[in-house]
Amino acid sequence: MRELVSNRPRYQQIKGYILDGIKQGTYTSGSKIPAEVELAKQFDVSRMTVNKAIRDLVQENLLVRYPGMGTFVTDAKAESPLVDIRNIAEEVVQRGHRYSCSVIKLQEAVADEVIAMQMGVPVGTSLYRSVIVHRENDLPIQLENRFVIARLLPDYLNQDFTAGTPHEYLSKMYPVSNVEHIVEAILPDQSVQQLLDIDANTPCLLVNRRTWSDDRLVSFACLTYPGTRYKLRSFASPGV
Repeated sequence: MRELVSNRPRYQQIKGYILDGIKQGTYTSGSKIPAEVELAKQFDVSRMTVNKAIRDLVQENLLVRYPGMGTFVTDAKAESPLVDIRNIAEEVVQRGHRYSCSVIKLQEAVADEVIAMQMGVPVGTSLYRSVIVHRENDLPIQLENRFVIARLLPDYLNQDFTAGTPHEYLSKMYPVSNVEHIVEAILPDQSVQQLLDIDANTPCLLVNRRTWSDDRLVSFACLTYPGTRYKLRSFASPGV
């Protein structure tokens, strides 16, 4: 029998035990976890308590139940809420994985016709551009190609984006009030293939994201995700 610490709810401790098993590789993607009756016996608790812990992990998309078969660890493919604006570094850490990134470009830029239209500025407007590959356990999961208006963020090029993401910096300088996402399926060009370490036939999701602070458009980002490694989730209540 495994002892539980008295100062935490029992179901949370069982949940933590299962989470630790997933993080440490005891329970790998697609593997079956012990049955409720086994866990109840192991921790000397009721099946209802174990069920609560497992139900929480199912709702968090870490476990999946198959009637008559048992409960399994979900596919390790990363997932991100589509309508939320979240820091990708935090997402990775919250999944119990290791985050890293490489800054490919951090430079001055000038708005061409396409970028000017997206950002609502005249052609030739001074911009700053950052291109970053975000990784989860050393595997590229997002290519971020971001443009910001130079006069609004004069210190943008001085930031160390390996220590903190552009999202973190922008959120501090200009808290997000509105966001627009346009999602499309694409095949990667040669540059994207190289940066994301994928082949020419790997389908990708391209998310074009514009963010505003109050009524001011601050950033336009093209986020490319390998479809084999990432999925986007959206949820809305009826009538919203």
